Amino acid sequence: MKRSNIHNDCFFELNSISQMPDKVKSLYVLYIYFALLATTKTFILQKNNEIIYELMALKNELRNQGDWLFKHRSYLPLLLLPLVILGVLTGSFLPENRLVEMIFTKFCLLVSFLGLAVRIITIGHVPRRTSGRNTQNQIADSLNTTGIYSVVRHPLYLGNFLMWLGIILFVQSWWLLFIFCLLYWIYYERIMYAEESFLQEKFGEDYFNWSEKTPPFFPNFRKWKKSELDFSLRKVLRMEYSGFFGMICCFVFLHIFRNFIETGRFEVSNCWLGIFIFSLLAYLVLRFLKKKTKVLNVAGR
Repeated sequence: MKRSNIHNDCFFELNSISQMPDKVKSLYVLYIYFALLATTKTFILQKNNEIIYELMALKNELRNQGDWLFKHRSYLPLLLLPLVILGVLTGSFLPENRLVEMIFTKFCLLVSFLGLAVRIITIGHVPRRTSGRNTQNQIADSLNTTGIYSVVRHPLYLGNFLMWLGIILFVQSWWLLFIFCLLYWIYYERIMYAEESFLQEKFGEDYFNWSEKTPPFFPNFRKWKKSELDFSLRKVLRMEYSGFFGMICCFVFLHIFRNFIETGRFEVSNCWLGIFIFSLLAYLVLRFLKKKTKVLNVAGR
């Protein structure tokens, strides 16, 4: 009965419209059209506002995560240690061939030293209070856009990736390599987002002009522009000695641990022992020079 009444009401309404004069009918249809248009527009605007709000909330969350990870980025990689130990325990993907192992070890060292070289080139050409090792807050007195920063926006994080990649490869575990790449991407993506948000707020249009033409992680060497500052070896020695020593310690630890798993004895080869002693002496000397003298200080750097 209800359906019949509704049907009759609709029929009566349509019948009433059909009996209207043409001008009135046109105005009535126009009224309905604009009413529907206004309703649709209101609905779309409401949905857009909801989406914009959700995106802003997501951006704020990503930045907060990035800021937290930035402050703790020196220690969080230690969480990989249990996975590294498990990777060594689960065996090697290399055949049992001394020559193959020697070549692969050199390759791993080459990858890590390539990462260190990227960091050295970066640190050696930047001014003071940029591209530092600060962990409390983002600091950038100027925007670096020349030298290595003309081909990639985050050269230090690229360097870090290569340094860690060589170490993880040395473990000789495919599954660990996959997990490392995934975690590094998630980890540093948020740090890079927080850093770029800070630079965007501070440098505005200069940052946009530079970021539009410069890739974030994978370098485009065709965009190279010579650095505005000369290379400073003293700044590199002052800033990067701890990273070099830490990298060597990781390789030596893995070498000793693998020997222990295979032979049951804590042994280190003469080659690795010599490398470790050299890096330790370099660390102690450079740390003394940094903390107790001004030999490594460079004005404006």
